Amino acid sequence: MTHWQKSSTSGNSNQCVEVRVADGLVQIRESEDPDAIVTTTPGAFARWLEGVKRGEFDHVAGSRPGT
Repeated sequence: MTHWQKSSTSGNSNQCVEVRVADGLVQIRESEDPDAIVTTTPGAFARWLEGVKRGEFDHVAGSRPGT
């Protein structure tokens, strides 16, 4: 099991999403509610991450570059 990792852009903030690998699966949690853990496969996480990189979820954060 790896240690929880958060984005370097989070700095010292406790308002972030953290990720780790446990038993070959990816686990994701909100730092403000560390007991609520979502578990998924590495493949599903990779596909979701590609969507994030393409900006497919920017509207959820309330801002979309160029709009």
